[in-house]
This record gives sequence, C-alpha cells and structure tokens, in this order.
Amino acid sequence: MKKLTAVLGSALMFSVSSFASDTDLLNQAKNLFKPLPKVANNPENPVTQVKVKLGKMLYYDTRLSRSNIISCNSCHNLARYGVDNTPTSVGHKWAIGPRNAPTVYNAALHIAQFWDGRAKDVEEQALGPILNPIEMGMPTKERVVKVVKSIPEYVELFKKAFPNDSDPVKFENIGKAIGAFERTLMTPSRFDEFLNGNTNALTKKEKRGLKTFISVGCAGCHNGPAIGGTMFMKFGQVEEYWKETYPYVLKESPAIKVDFGRFGVTKNKADMFVFKVPSLRNIAETYPYFHDGSVWKLEDAVRIMAKTQLGKDLTDQQVEDIVAFLKSLTGKLPEDALKTPVLPPSTDKTPKPEF
Repeated sequence: MKKLTAVLGSALMFSVSSFASDTDLLNQAKNLFKPLPKVANNPENPVTQVKVKLGKMLYYDTRLSRSNIISCNSCHNLARYGVDNTPTSVGHKWAIGPRNAPTVYNAALHIAQFWDGRAKDVEEQALGPILNPIEMGMPTKERVVKVVKSIPEYVELFKKAFPNDSDPVKFENIGKAIGAFERTLMTPSRFDEFLNGNTNALTKKEKRGLKTFISVGCAGCHNGPAIGGTMFMKFGQVEEYWKETYPYVLKESPAIKVDFGRFGVTKNKADMFVFKVPSLRNIAETYPYFHDGSVWKLEDAVRIMAKTQLGKDLTDQQVEDIVAFLKSLTGKLPEDALKTPVLPPSTDKTPKPEF
C-alpha cells in the first residue's frame, strides 16, 4: 500500500521550498491543472443555443418527477453551487438517497458521472434520477415522454433543438438537452486567472496553500481543469476510510454505512471502495463532504484525505494553507443559469402527479 501511495505522488513530492518563485509555482501548476473552458463540448451532442434553452427549462421542471415536486435543481441547486448541502438528498415519497449529491457545475469535464461512474457523461446521467424510484420516481420512459409531448411549447422547442429527428421528443433527447445545458455550467475563479499568468491573482497564503497542495501529493489525484474528476481511486489507500469518518457519522447515527463504491457497478474486486475522484472546484461551498456526506468542515475533510490516501498527518498550518488555496477555487456562478425560466403550462393531456 505504501508503494502504491508513493507511485501516485512520486512526480508531485516537492518540498515547499523547491518553488523558488511565483513563476516556478505557476509553471508547475500549469503542468498539473488547466483553466476552465467556456463550454465542455461533446461531439456526440453539439451545444446549441436552442438546446441549452430547452435543457435549462427541463432542468428546472418538476413535471419530470412523478410527484411534480422534484426537479434536477432540487438536489443540484444552481444557486447553491449545484448541491443541496445535505448529507444525502430527499426524493420521491421523502425517500433518503444513499449518496451525497455532487455538484453539476464543471461536472461535464469529468471522465464519468455519479460517484461510481455508472454513467458515461452528463447526457446519460441526466436521465438516471428521473427513473430512479427514490429520486424523481417516474415509472417508465414512456410516461416521461408523454408529459413532455402534452406540452405544445416543449414539442416546438424539441423540433428546433433536434431538427434532424423525425420524432424529436424522445427520452434520450431529454438527456441530451439537459446535458447541453450542463455543459455550459462553468465557474471560473481567481485560480484560472493565476493559471492564465496573473501571479497576483492569489494571495501569499493561497499560493503557499497551492505549494503545499502539490508538495504533499494532493494533486496526484486532484488535477486537470476541474481539479479532480479525471480518475477513479480507492477511498482508503492507506487506512480504511470509515475508520476516519466514523466519528463524524456517529454524531448523526450509530451505524457505520460502508459503501462498496464502483464494485457495485463492475463486480470487480479491484473496484472495492473505489469512487470517482471529485472535483475541488467550489469545494468550500459544496459541503458536506465525501460520498456519504459525513463531514461538514473542509478542514476535517482535508485531514481525512491526507490520512487515508497519503498516510500523512498534516500540521495545523498545512491544513490552514491548503484550505486557503481551496477557497480560491470558489468561482463565479453563470448569471443566466441562475435565472429561473418561465415554464410552459400543462394541458388537459398532461398526466396528473402521483404520490
């Protein structure tokens, strides 16, 4: 296990003093991270203005749920950095989900979706909760399509968004529309200014935190434009994760809920306790942390990650500096996405809500 940990961070184990200047730090950061793009393009689902408009409406529309109460925005609140700030979300008939709802901001940059990576992209992910019985609770794809087809304005928008489809209002196109909208949800921050060459965009403390973040090995997994989301990794490389999170879980419940992670999808023993590495963009706002939402303080999450993944006990100063850097990743939310759309009215053909 120690050997694996060493391999993960071998190229990143610099001492803080090895960064002789801001320019050295910038050059190293450029090798590890990238500025956010304006749009996360998908050749299989080109982002168009009309598709984004339609996707945004569907994202906010509670009629895609069986009860007409829950929308995508319920658990991934765009005004709250794309999360609901609860350990796990409330769904259909007040069911409580098993995992923490990750942010949708910058998520289109990830290698896969959901904590266990069971959806290949945001287009596929968008459809999952709609049919999940403890999330939005729709019984069938056909019922979802029936709802959309019962609303004339939606029918017209689907025709414009998917002009080459003879029957554009279909289930997979709902995912494509929502996915296109989500591909525009980028949140550039001062860290992007730094990566673009403005070394004064970060404070001295934030730069010290970035140096520490790199030197202790955090960037071995949290890299790329989203500062994460580029790989799958076992939670508990050095120590079993629940031994560290249990004291926090105990405050809420006496039971330890061990999640087997990606193993539930692949049934491969090598994927036991493996999860997608989350993005650290906006991490200061997307609490509580980890797949189970067990930890509320960012400082605690940093300590736990260092202990379980790197086998390191960070000093108070190291934690403080890393947290300062992480807070520089809080970005600007796209104003247009935050404007709640006016949704078209239901008709007498629109199925009634079911509880």
